[in-house]
Amino acid sequence: MDGTNQTAVTEFIFLGFSSVLYLRLTLFVIFLTVYLLSLMGNTLIIFIVLTDVALQTPMYIFLGNLSFLEIWYTTATVPKLLATCLAQVVTISVFGCITQYYFFFSMGATECILLAVMAYDRYLAICSPLRYSVLMSLRVCLQFSAGSWIGGFIAPLLPTILISHLNFCGPQKINHFFCDSDPIFKLSCSDTFLVEALGYTCSSVVILSSFLLTMSSYGHIVVTIIRLSSREARKKTFSTCASHLTVVSIYYGTIIFAYVRPPAKYNFTIGKVISVFYCVVTPLVNPLIYTLRNRDVKKAFRKLLSQKRLILQNCHHLI
Repeated sequence: MDGTNQTAVTEFIFLGFSSVLYLRLTLFVIFLTVYLLSLMGNTLIIFIVLTDVALQTPMYIFLGNLSFLEIWYTTATVPKLLATCLAQVVTISVFGCITQYYFFFSMGATECILLAVMAYDRYLAICSPLRYSVLMSLRVCLQFSAGSWIGGFIAPLLPTILISHLNFCGPQKINHFFCDSDPIFKLSCSDTFLVEALGYTCSSVVILSSFLLTMSSYGHIVVTIIRLSSREARKKTFSTCASHLTVVSIYYGTIIFAYVRPPAKYNFTIGKVISVFYCVVTPLVNPLIYTLRNRDVKKAFRKLLSQKRLILQNCHHLI
């Protein structure tokens, strides 16, 4: 598009999901409930990992990182989503939009890398148990954690810089509830071919490489489990990574559908619905899966509840 004689846009308007008030209010209650439960669930996991000495191992340090990440991942988009449900007009500045884009994709990339690291940790624990403490020492664990965050925040840096140099001259309505890549490109009056190609290449490389590394780790794990002679041993071994595998399946299933595809195939309505799953639902599913299916976390949670109950009883006796 030619941007000559067109007024530069300084802010965008989110269209959200619906213009029908009662539907927007219903969605607001649902999204707010899920968001608050997600915050509480992930905060609880972080607290349990930090306070229970038995959980201060690489597996649960990675889990604490994942929960901390999920809090900010969902917070990057959900407040604006809630605002679109309450108000007719919800705006964001161009700078704010680009900032949201960067942090959203940074944390998405960090989650991809972290899930691959967690799968590698389970691979070492199951396939090389005698060398696990050496191969995945506390120092190595912290290096992997830091590397996941650093790599995740570097990955979308160049596309973000290129987007910041695009011109926006109308229309200013974003057919979404946050600043996703396709809606931003559609609103630009500059040539977006380079930044689109780079953005989709970066997304595809990060998503597919981390997914393939994760699947490779689980492929070796499955082979090791099959070789175990005892059925009980196979069941017990698989249970140690079942929670993570469930999380991986849900997360990659949605983001691969959303981002590993040709740009021309993007459908805004379907895109918004899919986005709800990885922006709102998945951050809640993670703590639910890890607390309901992980014996160590459930044990630590019961221990925490019993301690709180004991403190309340002592306070009651003092009164």
